[in-house]
Amino acid sequence: MPAPVILSGRSVRLEPLTLSHAPALAAAAAADRTSYAFTPVPHGLDAAHTYIQSALADQQAGRSLVFATVRAADGLVVGSTRFCELDYWDGPVVWPPAPRGPLSGGADAVPDAAEIGATWLSAHAQGTGINTEAKLLMFQHAFDTWRVRRISLRADARNTRSRAAIERLGAVCEGVRRVHTRGLDGLVRGTAFYSVLDEEWPMVRHTIEQRLARARRDANSSRLVPA
Repeated sequence: MPAPVILSGRSVRLEPLTLSHAPALAAAAAADRTSYAFTPVPHGLDAAHTYIQSALADQQAGRSLVFATVRAADGLVVGSTRFCELDYWDGPVVWPPAPRGPLSGGADAVPDAAEIGATWLSAHAQGTGINTEAKLLMFQHAFDTWRVRRISLRADARNTRSRAAIERLGAVCEGVRRVHTRGLDGLVRGTAFYSVLDEEWPMVRHTIEQRLARARRDANSSRLVPA
């Protein structure tokens, strides 16, 4: 299974999530929670411990690789994200197809496909470019280091904010699976599925890098405007 790794950018650092992050994660989640209607986000220190323990159990089982999202400027934990649904295409064809661990390669094995999900940010970190750069770092690691063929993303079909953010990255919408599962509110929901393929990655990288460059220019311009 893939080894934990630190992914660093200009505005964000993704570091392996551990139980030591629980207090900071709880504090990040305690800010304005109105944007979490469709996203499971821990509430309180006990919930943060449970959230991390569950995430680490999935990671130990080879199903995910989990991160704390850290603001680079001051080291503040502002959320979490992960690679999940790690899929390996070595060995004989298995039917029906489903994500499974590697049949060879052991600890050095890397997935052929994966999903980016379980992403949330504290209210004060939303709209700052941190999520965009975090996705760039994860895409780079998946496509350039692991050499995956596909990265998937998904969102509650009602979550227009998350869907718009995914679409701005350049991911392709594969459609909505209607009446797919129950949402956090208990209602049966549809799920919107997106993907980026390895041949699409160069254009997606260009799109994200252009978005980040524009955001930095805008930020610099605003600081130069006289008060």
